[in-house]
Amino acid sequence: MISGRWDLIVHDTDGDYPSWVHLSAEGGWFVGKVGSARPVIQTDLVGDTVRWQLPKQYEGRSDDLVFTGELVDGRIEGTFVNDAGVEVRWEGTRAPELPKRDVTWGEPIELVRASAANWTARWPHMADNWAITAYGLVNSEAGTDYVSTELFSDFHLTAEYRYPEGSNSGIYLRGRYEFQVLDDHGTTPHVGGSAAIYGFIRPSKNAIHPHSEWNVAEITLVGRFITVVLNGETIIDAEEIPGITGGALDSNEGEPGPILIQGDHGPVTYRRLTVRPAL
Repeated sequence: MISGRWDLIVHDTDGDYPSWVHLSAEGGWFVGKVGSARPVIQTDLVGDTVRWQLPKQYEGRSDDLVFTGELVDGRIEGTFVNDAGVEVRWEGTRAPELPKRDVTWGEPIELVRASAANWTARWPHMADNWAITAYGLVNSEAGTDYVSTELFSDFHLTAEYRYPEGSNSGIYLRGRYEFQVLDDHGTTPHVGGSAAIYGFIRPSKNAIHPHSEWNVAEITLVGRFITVVLNGETIIDAEEIPGITGGALDSNEGEPGPILIQGDHGPVTYRRLTVRPAL
């Protein structure tokens, strides 16, 4: 059976990148290199072969994306024509279930420290505008993302952050699931808005404060299930994250991963990022 959720790796001409797809006879959902989860407009599942098609989102092309593949020893493998018109290969493993479980929290680990030695630049070729200041870990302008050197599985994260008017950031949980950080106070909640799990989960309420004010997010991630309390209000309550979000570090969903803070969109300050790992 090819239907179900698959964690993908696309072997593009400029390097590998993670992707994700949920395949079903009725269509499905797809996450590419960037952007949000989007519906698949056509899926053909015939025996051990698959073909799915969907319109571009942020890709630099005019035609649809078309993936073709087949089941090989429990994996799926296939080809895809990239934005430059070059056929490249991709492969996928079935996404793990990652169920709920009862957990006991360990000792807190503070990721905002006296120095930034516990962070690495995601893209060394981009400007590194992160620095420790009296206010916390500050990204002064758009540049590279920052990735924690510590890895985590299930955890409770307390994040305190603020940003200037019009800015945009994000916190990638295990480096794979983006918690949206955005200046959109007073707007209707949606899957791309503040505290959303980008493209997948809409908060029940927009509880973000106006720009330049501090926000406190309490994020609990156990398996695929996430609860978010933002500024004292529960806005996501034990909802399942279907798969990785656009811009993820990798698609190895069954493995521990880092905390990634997005720096390529705009300025942001994190004065606290406290992780309590599950024991």
